[in-house]
Amino acid sequence: MKTKAMENGVHDSARADADDLPDTATTAPLWQRLRQLTAARIGLPRSGASLATEALLDFRLSHARARDAVHAALDVDALRADLLPLGLPVLQCRSEAVERHRYLLRPDLGRRLDAESRDRLLSCGQRGLDLCITVADGLSATAGQQHATDLLNHLVPLLREQGWLLAPLVLLEQGRVAAGDDIGEALDVKCMVMLVGERPGLSSPDSLGAYMTWMPKVGRTDAERNCVSNIRPQGFPLAEAARKIAYLADRMRTEGCSGVRLKDENH
Repeated sequence: MKTKAMENGVHDSARADADDLPDTATTAPLWQRLRQLTAARIGLPRSGASLATEALLDFRLSHARARDAVHAALDVDALRADLLPLGLPVLQCRSEAVERHRYLLRPDLGRRLDAESRDRLLSCGQRGLDLCITVADGLSATAGQQHATDLLNHLVPLLREQGWLLAPLVLLEQGRVAAGDDIGEALDVKCMVMLVGERPGLSSPDSLGAYMTWMPKVGRTDAERNCVSNIRPQGFPLAEAARKIAYLADRMRTEGCSGVRLKDENH
């Protein structure tokens, strides 16, 4: 049975804890300064036990943008037109996932080229070159649509300066990372740079990842790849990401490997 003193002790402790809580009015400027440094949702205003209306609507908008990015279709014709000034042939391919709904339900199908696309690569007349760049929709077609062209405008000149013989650019619909192994094997290249839309977050529906594999072939594991992630203006800036990709490609050529065996010493 609780005594009066015990009850008073509990009440006094709770009151003391409440007195220690920061006053919202005096800490608001601090949260405003911190929010300028991150896209994370910190110090959100509340109304009673719920988020304030503005913060709640902002959350719902971000959630809708992330969902839209997952279901968006890659505008291949527009992207192809944007990439042609790079001076490389552009080939269009598809995975075995025939449409978006099936792609999301069957990840395995997105990791393999369909037969028609494989035949197109085998008969393209430009096999056996050094490096292939593939742009895939992944889980955010928005990422490739918005950032792939600008990234490649930085990256392709760097690769040419390093002396790489570049295979045709490949635009892959309904594609996942491992499909790059299928493409690389069909084109018989030494290095695959797979640009793919990453799983959207609430603050990053347009994040592009570059997955790089030395001597790509069907059956490679993720441990045999290197990744440059969060490529977007608000994340890893495109020009810096291009320099990092070119650096890793050069290291792969020198060391003859990729993935966990390749150490990134350029920090």
